[in-house]
Amino acid sequence: GKLPSADGQLGSNPPKGKRTLSVVPSLSIPEWNEIKPLVVASSSVFLRTAVLQITLSSAAAMAARSEGGAASVAAHQIAIQLWMLCSFVADALAAASQGLVADCFGRDDQEAVRDVSLTVFAYSLILGFALSFALWIGDSTTFLLDFFTNDEATQAILSKILALIILAQPLNSIVFSADGVLQGASEFTYQAKAMALSGATAWISFIILQEVYGTTETLLHVWIALIVLQFMRGITSFVKIVEKDGPIDLLK
Repeated sequence: GKLPSADGQLGSNPPKGKRTLSVVPSLSIPEWNEIKPLVVASSSVFLRTAVLQITLSSAAAMAARSEGGAASVAAHQIAIQLWMLCSFVADALAAASQGLVADCFGRDDQEAVRDVSLTVFAYSLILGFALSFALWIGDSTTFLLDFFTNDEATQAILSKILALIILAQPLNSIVFSADGVLQGASEFTYQAKAMALSGATAWISFIILQEVYGTTETLLHVWIALIVLQFMRGITSFVKIVEKDGPIDLLK
């Protein structure tokens, strides 16, 4: 086909000395080598997301089976909403770092990759402490407890979980930024494997807590396991980011 000219006439003669651009649709099936990077990246992201969702769903199932009953489920739901709210805020840095790091790789500028990564991590750490401070204010003034529920049993259980959520925000923010950096470096397969390892570690830690301390604090154990999940995600991301032969080599 032909593109419309500046005067809006389809197929009009181009000015002398200028070339026209013809857009011809292709009906052929692309070769495997051409689509392999897309398939590998997409499947890795799918598996990573599936592992994360299975872990979060399992956490909800364990919370529903805790001895606190309806109060525990309500407290878990409130806590997970606060957690997700902070995660969405931190994810903004992840999206920015993904695009910036990918742009640096496209320009083959390794020094810029490290500079961008360090800058993003610095901002994410500041953001994490800011989120912790905001949640601490909301907790210490009982604003968060009173805003979500007036049930005393739910508030008592929620107050225990809030302490963990507050302390985990700097880690949470760093983890999301590291995800963005690795995604910008196209390390999708590594991230899927790291998520599987992190999910398995979280499950093991939950089982150990249940065996050692019993089932009276199941919901607290669930949230400790979720923190372990984030901690392992941070460790595995850090290992790849500072790897000497890796795509980032942050400490070079």
